[in-house]
Amino acid sequence: MRLLGDIAAAEDAVQEAYVEALRTWGGRGVPASPGAWITTRARNRALDRVRREASRPAREQEAVRGSALDADLVEVHPVPDDQLRLMFTCCHPALAPAAQVALTLRLVCGLRTAEIARAFLQPEATVAQRLSRAKAKIRTAAIPFRVPPAHLLPERLPPVLTCAYLVFTEGYAATEGDALVRDELCVEGVRLARLVVELMPDEAEAHGLLALVLAQDARRPSRRTPTGDLVLLADQDRGAWDQARIDESLEHLGRALRPRRAGRYGLEAAMAASHSVAPTWAATDWERIAALYARLAAVAPSPVVELNRAVAVGFACGPAAGLAVVDAAVDDPQLARSHLLPAIRADLLRRLGRTADAAEQYRTARSRVRTAPERAFLDRRLAELTAEP
Repeated sequence: MRLLGDIAAAEDAVQEAYVEALRTWGGRGVPASPGAWITTRARNRALDRVRREASRPAREQEAVRGSALDADLVEVHPVPDDQLRLMFTCCHPALAPAAQVALTLRLVCGLRTAEIARAFLQPEATVAQRLSRAKAKIRTAAIPFRVPPAHLLPERLPPVLTCAYLVFTEGYAATEGDALVRDELCVEGVRLARLVVELMPDEAEAHGLLALVLAQDARRPSRRTPTGDLVLLADQDRGAWDQARIDESLEHLGRALRPRRAGRYGLEAAMAASHSVAPTWAATDWERIAALYARLAAVAPSPVVELNRAVAVGFACGPAAGLAVVDAAVDDPQLARSHLLPAIRADLLRRLGRTADAAEQYRTARSRVRTAPERAFLDRRLAELTAEP
């Protein structure tokens, strides 16, 4: 990217290097350093492209000179991890915050456009256009893609935290497919959050994110049966939760809540902690969780926050109160494709005894859900409602 100044051209060069690897490694064997091999071949392909397309000799000379300088460059930087360093690099402030996050998730974290669209509650085509516009802006404005110096890291921290959180979220609740959980993404999300805390130990929100993902990750094995079926929080075996992870989460939560005004991740971690410390489902402090969601809605408002607040209100104040919160968000266009809205409405209606209305909402949720375990769960709920008395 530094060599070409064009993300699309850089991607093409890398893909050409992969094609060459597929063609040659089978006969010659895998090289000792596959990553270095790919990088070298991609750089060579990029230089070939520049030479072919250069309209002025100076452009070619500059590219060759930059390549020569980069070839043996060993960067000394306070961000030791390659992945995290690339995330700070990609979250360039010249781009809009949403574009920074989308571009980093796509180029550095490996999420697909459909998965990024789910995170943004937007159509896939909209996110694809956003990615294209960001790449075009980088090219036309000649935005340099260099690792930022240490003093500029704090201004890039918020989108980096968002990316780490969304990587974990995609692992904890997959967008589509046969698996409910993608363990490798959960592990990567926790790893990235831990690295940010090590890099910036005085940042409360970094501790908040780590506290949040650790608390959720402690429950990960209990979210599914051995056959992969969804297990609701109310039905999970709390004795199987990872207590070491919970203890670590609570430690980081304490540091996240030190500032006078807690941030988004600190508040979400506090909610997760309420579940972690409750010995049983019945002992959950839903009033506290509902109050925390109200604070979160003021700090980081979003339709998903309102849906989760409705769940908490439904348990704290009764399903009718929760339904009122859901119904206030029912016309939000960002929720038009989400299965969460009808699924939550269905559960609240079921608890109110409105069986026919609940069944209709379960059917709507089933038509939108894209993972097999969640679809199977909705089928079971629907069968329970429509069974003969």
